[in-house]
Amino acid sequence: MKRNVSIIGAGSMGTAISILLAKNGHSVKMWSPFKEEVDMINSVREHIHRLPGVKVPDVVVCTDDIEESLSDSELIVLAVPSQTTRKNARDISRYIKDKGIVVTCSKGIEEGTCMVLTEIMKQEIPHARVAALSGPSHAEEIARDVPTVVVAASEDKATASFIQDAFMSPQFRVYTNPDVIGVELGGALKNVIALCAGISDGLGFGDNTKAALMTRGITEISRLGVAMGAKAQTFGGLTGIGDLIVTCTSMHSRNRKAGMLIGQGKSVKEALDEVKMVVEGVATTKPAYELSLKHDISMPITTEAYNILFNNKNARQAVGDLMMRDKKHELEEIIPDSCWKI
Repeated sequence: MKRNVSIIGAGSMGTAISILLAKNGHSVKMWSPFKEEVDMINSVREHIHRLPGVKVPDVVVCTDDIEESLSDSELIVLAVPSQTTRKNARDISRYIKDKGIVVTCSKGIEEGTCMVLTEIMKQEIPHARVAALSGPSHAEEIARDVPTVVVAASEDKATASFIQDAFMSPQFRVYTNPDVIGVELGGALKNVIALCAGISDGLGFGDNTKAALMTRGITEISRLGVAMGAKAQTFGGLTGIGDLIVTCTSMHSRNRKAGMLIGQGKSVKEALDEVKMVVEGVATTKPAYELSLKHDISMPITTEAYNILFNNKNARQAVGDLMMRDKKHELEEIIPDSCWKI
């Protein structure tokens, strides 16, 4: 069924989602606060800075008028940096109809409040039905019809199903999941681990090191998630291990790239300036660390990432400290000492 869809944000993900939904037959309006970006998409039919060589269908209309972009919308997609979610949600709130559906495809935790994005959206748009769309999904590949599989997460089954129906295509498969906190934490926290995977690459370490970071990384992500009410099974799925794999290994990963530059000796600022795009893992590391303290959860990789980013700790020393932590049982939360044969 054809829907009227509004995309808030015309960066790489906003543009990729616009292309996908237009190909699915929906009427798509995209909003950007930058006139240059609006003019480029409407005239060149391409985001030459973010998705060069990918045509934006003629049916996609881009505007810098927020009210116009949201007129008659049945589905609103927030494709903005996680740390601007609150402002953007507040700005669009008055234009959202009662029980309108707003879905975020960003991944992060808000600095200061330590809220995931759907929690922010509930605060700022209390009359809307909110959801998250997450999973291993680089914009560069979505826009080029590379087969991609994601999860629509909402506490309301009808909302998740609505999003599933709107997004599903032969190239884009959507599952549903009611575990919103698990889906959001998996998507946000894997960026911290991906930064560390990049640092490992930048230091010249190998596949053994990265595999260890990813495996122990998903362990601490799941540990925090369960403490916050998430389902452990979610972290074994697309928005847990799936998203972690793609972000730690892909050439498209901004977090991995920034981490590589830091591992090579550049400052955090120098790394971010070179990447020239939002690196969600940097902003997420601080609230992730704060959540680990709040819930008294051991997250050693996240802790070392925090020390590297915010306490100027030497990255090679951080790896050494991780390796020489107190001896542990790999499955200490699952298998008690009583299971050992004497």
